[in-house]
Parts: sequence; structure tokens; C-alpha cells
Amino acid sequence: MIDLYTAATPNGHKISIALEELALPYRVHTLKLSEGEQKQPWFLAINPNGRIPAIVDRAEENFAVFESGAILLYLAEKTGRLMPDDAKSRSRIIQWLMFQVGGVGPMMGQANVFFRYFPEKIQPAIDRYQGECRRLFRVLDGHLKEHEYLAGDYSIADIANWAWVRTHRWSGVDLAELPYLQRWLEQIRRRPAVQQGINTPPSPVDRDADPDQARQFAVEARRMVEMGQSRQSGV
Repeated sequence: MIDLYTAATPNGHKISIALEELALPYRVHTLKLSEGEQKQPWFLAINPNGRIPAIVDRAEENFAVFESGAILLYLAEKTGRLMPDDAKSRSRIIQWLMFQVGGVGPMMGQANVFFRYFPEKIQPAIDRYQGECRRLFRVLDGHLKEHEYLAGDYSIADIANWAWVRTHRWSGVDLAELPYLQRWLEQIRRRPAVQQGINTPPSPVDRDADPDQARQFAVEARRMVEMGQSRQSGV
């Protein structure tokens, strides 16, 4: 049994999708991020970085894994699925996984902060991060023009990137001129395990939907940003 400590975010959904795809038994523990539950001592003992997601593999002497990319690698290696054994194929998957961990996730995360959460609209910052998101999306679209999935067969690389790219409207980024990326998004979205994964835990807002439907949630998210700034300043 695997205990999953998570919340309804792209990084959290990466792991619930993978667990569903791998048909691994797991228990969900949804952390209340707005209340700072991820900074409590009991959780810091699992993840010293105080972020979700994290897992504890009870079948492996309560082995804890944090960082979503590391968790995906651990689960793939544990089961021998969603990542092949040969060095070149494995490297291709890890390259696209790192592309998400080091690029897509951080850039979309910053776009979210400045476009949707931050109380002051700082247009140069919004333009910078949305522009970088578009650039990364064009990289994906160009690759997917010649490939059904990112690295051979469907893999943890697809799961990692898909969980973020599907929320592009939340970041204020359009995919109108990226047909191959759109095809890939819809193809993966139809997978039953993916549908289950993005509802584990369910999100208070549909990040696939029109951003106007998300205004109420954005107010709460903005409050979380302000709380974080207060903690950093010692208030």
C-alpha cells in the first residue's frame, strides 16, 4: 500500500494519474495547503521541503519519496512499467521528464502567480512567463508533429507534461496554433486512469475550463500567496 500526500494541483495529479495507470493500491491524504498543513512537523518528516506531493511506500519499510519527478521515476522502476529498461529509451523519457520539471512546471507556475494570484498586475512579469510558456509549448508541438507520444510509447514523461499543459488556460496561454499539442492533450485526456487521476483529489475549480469560472478560487489562491509573503517577512 502506498500513502499519497497530495492536493489538487498539477504536481499532485501527476502522481495520482501514475498510480491509477499502474493500478497500484494507494490511500489519499489531502493536505490543506491554505492552512499550512504541508509545513507541519509530521509532514516535514516525510518531505523536508514542505511541498506536495509525497508518498510513503508501506510495503518497502515505509520508504518516503518526495518531488514529483522522483516519485514518477520510483513508481515506474518499482513496477517496470511506463518506462522501458534500455538505456536510450530510458534516457529519452527522463529528458522529457526533466523538460517538465525544469521548464514547463516552473514557468507555468510563475505565470499562474503573476497572471492569476498576485494582487498587483505586473505586466512585464506576466508577459515574460506567458511568453516562456508559449515557447515551451511550441517545443512540445514541434516534437509531437512527428511523434504520437513524447518518448516512444505512453510514459511518465507524458503524464508529467500533460498534467501541467492541460491547465494552460489557468496560466492565460492559448493553444490555438498548436494542433499537435492539442491532439496529444485530447488523446491522453480520454484515458480512464487519467480521468480518475485528475479527480484524486477533486479540484475546487476546473482548470480546463474558461478562466472566468475560476475567479472565486483565485481569490482564495491569492490569499495563500499573501499568507506566504507574511510568513517570509515574519509577520
